[in-house]
Amino acid sequence: MSRAQGGGRNGERRLIKFYRSLAPADQETLLAFGEFLASRGAAHVPEASEPLEPASIPRPREESVVGAIKRLSRKYYMLDRGAMLNDTSSLMGAHVLQGRPAAEVIDELEDLFARRYAEYREEKTPKDT
Repeated sequence: MSRAQGGGRNGERRLIKFYRSLAPADQETLLAFGEFLASRGAAHVPEASEPLEPASIPRPREESVVGAIKRLSRKYYMLDRGAMLNDTSSLMGAHVLQGRPAAEVIDELEDLFARRYAEYREEKTPKDT
């Protein structure tokens, strides 16, 4: 998206205004979500004929929803994050806006990424004919 499409300087000013009006925890959430959006097209994973394996990144005992999204994005680096944006942002919103507990939302994020990985494996696994 070009600056003209995204509102240019006016859009930047509005974003700064929104950022400054948020509590520190919400500022971090906004930044993390911005990083997630920016990374959608940035991560280039070479095309492989066989499915790639997830990175070994265990879930910490205590983790924020933002931290979980970052961890799962690194663990499942081969997945198209753009295709997962709607589901991921809905879960983030359920936590931030509706107050759903972080552990519950992280469990659902884990399931989401695991399901998408299973679909990815299915697409990449050669079919016997």
